[in-house]
Amino acid sequence: MTDFHEITGLGEIAENYDALLCDIWGVMHNGREPFRQACAALERFRAERGPVILISNSPRPSAAIPAQFAEIGIPGEPFDAIVTSGDATINELARRAPGPAFKLGPDRDDVIYAGLEMNFCELKDAEFISCTGLFNDDEETPDDYKRMLSEAADMGLSMVCANPDVRVKRDGKLIYCGGALAQLYDQLGGKVIYAGKPHSPIYELSRAWVEEIAGYDIPKDRILTIGDNIFTDLLGAQQEDYDCLFIQDGLHESNADKLKALLTEHGITARYMASELEW
Repeated sequence: MTDFHEITGLGEIAENYDALLCDIWGVMHNGREPFRQACAALERFRAERGPVILISNSPRPSAAIPAQFAEIGIPGEPFDAIVTSGDATINELARRAPGPAFKLGPDRDDVIYAGLEMNFCELKDAEFISCTGLFNDDEETPDDYKRMLSEAADMGLSMVCANPDVRVKRDGKLIYCGGALAQLYDQLGGKVIYAGKPHSPIYELSRAWVEEIAGYDIPKDRILTIGDNIFTDLLGAQQEDYDCLFIQDGLHESNADKLKALLTEHGITARYMASELEW
């Protein structure tokens, strides 16, 4: 049975924790506009309690995220460090460089390949697929890729997925991410390699940042994760044995009873729940 405490603000539980691992999209912004009360809450935690590490399934390397924040208008200084699925994926791609690889995803994500000296090619000549997302996530769905991915699975190609998220909200609209293509590829019999949430590599990088910034080894029970995605943020926290604050009005909009039932159905737990992140 799923058992968690509904809270109205981070301030109710802040004294129980010395560091935060916080999701970005759906918690701090919606892809277009910042959630100012969330950013203020993170900034206050930094000032009063300890490090705030942003942990995102963005396929871009962490160095690219501050520029994105500036475009969206994220206020203040709400974080100490950023770790992305892109960071963890770069390590996976480096082991497979120079390929050749089939590049699946929009050009805006090409920053992940900087310095890797990857050779890209047509699918028929590839040794593996590097997936950051759909080519056009405003208009396409995974169904548009079924034929291509079936061909790749028959060829025995592995897929390195830079973004395990299946869907996110962009300015109120649900769009598909790389995880949706990876999920389909797995169903078609293809092999998928993940590095982002809920998988361990991204949490290992995040924990290293916590220790470096804090200057000491913070026990796991003093680290709180925050996120809005049941199958990445909550599941990842559960697998890594971290407490989690579930932001219910992020990706999974519903009432509390329906959300509890969904969590119970999938055997996923969260210690706390709030409608949005604020102090």
